[in-house]
Amino acid sequence: MTDHDVERPAPGAAARGAASEDEAGEFLSLLHAALRTVRREASERLEPAGTTPGQFRMLRHLARCDGPCRLGAVAAALDVAPRSVTSKVDDAEAAGLVRRTPDPHDRRATLVELTPRGRDVVAQVGAERSSSAGTLLARLDAADRRELLRLLRAVSGEPGA
Repeated sequence: MTDHDVERPAPGAAARGAASEDEAGEFLSLLHAALRTVRREASERLEPAGTTPGQFRMLRHLARCDGPCRLGAVAAALDVAPRSVTSKVDDAEAAGLVRRTPDPHDRRATLVELTPRGRDVVAQVGAERSSSAGTLLARLDAADRRELLRLLRAVSGEPGA
């Protein structure tokens, strides 16, 4: 058997192969470190607004809805247990960020919607979050930012990778 008889992978194919244990471990470690930084900064920004990251996620979902939403639909959209949404709504309602209303089509169901104060919090915190993400991304030059986003789309299975 000569060198010419050996089947070689296409150029770049080995690079696209399975990750080694070291690579997978480093990927997870770096991803967790980046997410910890994002969460820490988010918590710092959310605390003055009187909300938590989980509650803000719910508020942001409600802001995207066309009108009041059933609690079950909110739980499904956030991929959390309905009781988790109930406690988040309880806290947000006590803070004046949401209000509950009866569902006119089903007396057993309750709808939830943002109050004007809740909309203000979503707008304020959303702007601060964008600024924070921009600060983190500013550590990279434009080409590296594009490459990071391309790679994140690729590993998350998002289109446009």
